[in-house]
Amino acid sequence: MLYDLFNHVSALLALGGPVVTVIAGLSVVALALIIVKIAEFQMCRIGNARNTREAASLWQQGRYADAAARVAQPKSAAEKALRTTLTLLEQRAEKTEIEEQVSVLAMGDLHHFSKGVRALEAIAQIAPLIGLFGTVLGMIDAFQALQAAGNNVDPSALAGGIWVALMTTAAGLGVAMPVSLIVTWLEARLEAERVATETLTSSLFLKQGTISEKAGVQPGQQFAYAS
Repeated sequence: MLYDLFNHVSALLALGGPVVTVIAGLSVVALALIIVKIAEFQMCRIGNARNTREAASLWQQGRYADAAARVAQPKSAAEKALRTTLTLLEQRAEKTEIEEQVSVLAMGDLHHFSKGVRALEAIAQIAPLIGLFGTVLGMIDAFQALQAAGNNVDPSALAGGIWVALMTTAAGLGVAMPVSLIVTWLEARLEAERVATETLTSSLFLKQGTISEKAGVQPGQQFAYAS
């Protein structure tokens, strides 16, 4: 069965020429990137803010040690940002300093996790263009053959040349459509991670302000939580 499949694929590549071969190479690269990124997102909990929400909820309930323990080994960008925020709050850092450090950390983490997604997006954009380029070249060859044949035109040969030319466009679209869907899903997970990073870390400052007001802390004074 595998031998027959290999022969079938080899025949298609030979029939489609170098353009289909390039598109097939892009499909292999895209598949490898998709597997790597999905595995990375699952392992690092990208887009899954459950653990971070629980840590923020524990902190707001006054269970500071439990909140810190929940993100003691952070994996996602949101977990790292929350862990950094808790650590800096414990060190009585200023709000502005905390926000700056968390912003730089989150930006670097999100940039790291976005690597590979841009490559997939580029493949989704360029694959149909390469296919269209192959179709244009194939149509040029077909009409050159039609001109050379003169009055002895073989319609079946012309039709065969045209469908082979159109096959490159079909191959390009066949790669671009599923890759575009995967890119959309990955970008949605990254956006969810970014929102979780911003909202959950900001919620700690809201809680800090509420506690400070109840405790009678004057503006400008620092706040620290009990570990």
